[in-house]
Amino acid sequence: MGLVVKKFGGTSVGTTERIQAVAEQVKASREAGDDVVVVVSAMSGETNRLVELAESIHPNPPAREVDVLLSTGEQVTIALLTMALEQIDCPARCYTGAQVRILTDSSFSRARILDIDAEPLQEDLQRGRVVVVAGFQGVDEEGALTTLGRGGSDTTAVALAAALEASECQIYTDVDGVYTTDPRVVPEARRLDRITVDEMLELSSLGSKVLQIRAVEFAGKYRVPLRVLSSFEEGPGTLITYEEEGMEEPLISGIAFNRDEAKISVIGVPDTPGIAAKILGAVAEANIEVDMIIQNISQQGLTDFTFTVHKRDYQATLDLVRDNAEQLGAREVYGDDKIVKLSLVGVGMRSHAGVANTMFRALSNEGINIQMISTSEIKISVVVEEKYLELGVRALHKAFELDVQPVAELEGLSDE
Repeated sequence: MGLVVKKFGGTSVGTTERIQAVAEQVKASREAGDDVVVVVSAMSGETNRLVELAESIHPNPPAREVDVLLSTGEQVTIALLTMALEQIDCPARCYTGAQVRILTDSSFSRARILDIDAEPLQEDLQRGRVVVVAGFQGVDEEGALTTLGRGGSDTTAVALAAALEASECQIYTDVDGVYTTDPRVVPEARRLDRITVDEMLELSSLGSKVLQIRAVEFAGKYRVPLRVLSSFEEGPGTLITYEEEGMEEPLISGIAFNRDEAKISVIGVPDTPGIAAKILGAVAEANIEVDMIIQNISQQGLTDFTFTVHKRDYQATLDLVRDNAEQLGAREVYGDDKIVKLSLVGVGMRSHAGVANTMFRALSNEGINIQMISTSEIKISVVVEEKYLELGVRALHKAFELDVQPVAELEGLSDE
């Protein structure tokens, strides 16, 4: 018998019929011999409805009170799911984040988990009950309700799995696992049987929406095996785990893309110490996050400096840098919000040469010009024109044969 934490998102519990289906699934797992803790989100659309209610009362409502309001969404779901479990003779008990005492800091709407009191949950599990916990929420030292921000229920589930030393944390979504890329862009995209935490962190940070990045960070820190599964169809899903010696390392595991990028170029600034700090210092003071950065080789004492920001910050950043252009000694400042970032991710890059060459050649063969390049140990990202997104992703997917099942996986299937 093992302990499994199961998390169900808003679409999975969007109606009473879906909640009853989740209850049946949980009961089946319990009857198979597992102890089960369930973490649920608010029913689909409920959080947006609550936000609209708040904004109809106050155009800029206090964050503390917003968290009190939003936390009620999950409270509805845990009560209904517990009722559904009891109705089918599966003993259960539900808890809000405050009742579990998921202790967080006081950063309302984006709180971080500090500690969890798992003892009450363990007592219920020992009595044969399924434990149902509200995701997305906690309580600070002063007893104020807090919420964890976008995707916070994933983080709740992983944190509980770590605190309870669960054998696995299962995240049920509307997809059946992690794919080599978005199947809506590349129909031949293949579901991965497993992927490392490091790779999943990179994919999440680069645009993949399967898992909330903080949940993946938590899983890596506490070595919690994560599995992404579909709420609507059976299947093994994708296991997200830490690397093990001897584990087969594919060259490239996936391709991520991000449409929310814009770039700012500062042309002809003096190539002197501190110029980068002068350009980016004002941007940082405006609380604008910078992603990729490139500085060209100096010519005649001048250099060009280009960086990317989120598209929502594009105009504000462009205006800010233009306002400072004279002070910076820049000849020209211009921007482009018609770009996308394409990224290759794979732990196999650590031990294989030629990945960048294959990537650049594949894009060149399609007439796609690369504007910026950024690399890390297991990632290569490029910026290209927005109109080439789908063509670029398809070309890279084909160049690295990501539609082909690895030999090791095929042999494993034949042994089962």
